[in-house]
Amino acid sequence: MSRRAGSARTTSAPAMVVVMAVAVSLLTAGCGSRPETGGSDDQDLASASAHRSRQVAAAWDGSAAAAEWRSGYHPMAEVVQPPHGGLRGRADRRAYRERNFVLRGELPATWPKTGRVTWSGSPPLTRPLTAPAESYETLAGARVGDAPHLTVTGVEPGTMSLVTSRGPATVPAWLLTLDGYDSPLRLAAALPSELPASPIRPDRDLPGQPLRRLTGIAADGRSVTVVALHGVCDDGPAVDVLETAGSAVLSALVKSREDGGTCTKQGKLEEVTVKLARPLGDRVLLDAHTGRPIAYR
Repeated sequence: MSRRAGSARTTSAPAMVVVMAVAVSLLTAGCGSRPETGGSDDQDLASASAHRSRQVAAAWDGSAAAAEWRSGYHPMAEVVQPPHGGLRGRADRRAYRERNFVLRGELPATWPKTGRVTWSGSPPLTRPLTAPAESYETLAGARVGDAPHLTVTGVEPGTMSLVTSRGPATVPAWLLTLDGYDSPLRLAAALPSELPASPIRPDRDLPGQPLRRLTGIAADGRSVTVVALHGVCDDGPAVDVLETAGSAVLSALVKSREDGGTCTKQGKLEEVTVKLARPLGDRVLLDAHTGRPIAYR
């Protein structure tokens, strides 16, 4: 089943705007110029996208790569969880956003080198654990002067609940005690599994751009939010979805300008929420351009 998420999507709100020099392919496919395919229009681009999506789905469905994906540990949600109830006040929220942390406690000197990720009704998986110092360094940036900060007074091992490619899981975590908070900040300690090698090569000739990342999955699994790149003077990104029993293939296109005008080499990153016909479940979420799973970032 192929469904279009563009003008029909429920949400398409800019998450951030990044002005950058981009490849000529973006200027051609994303800024109103027509590709040299004998006068093709948006419908022709959508047709090419749908054809590629079918190829990607056929390559993945029932493949060894899909089986490897489903047997691994792949986070599909944020691996850092603030204290229960969230951060209090503008200063603390700014400190968290800017990664301003101060460590005034001791990091554990010894720790287990492996831990078990567990699922309900699915076999557990043993994964290497990151060291407390390494985990803390990934969380805390370089504090700037007198900017607001969060103070870490202790770190201890624990667990956290996390959405993964195999559904909700209990994951080993480092629990960071924050000054002024009754519950800890949780940071996943288990290293994710490596992404399986794709059974299909990337298609560098497909118009549009690969999706940048997955930023969220709805609680009911019936929609996903991804970040797409498009030109500053086109009509915005559209994301097509092809759903099968084993996968959901997303393909990002851009809607060309009606006036066919020229455009500068600039781009925007924009969040697009795509509705699915049924919950994603353990189906593989794939990008049509790369032929690879869309990772959470």
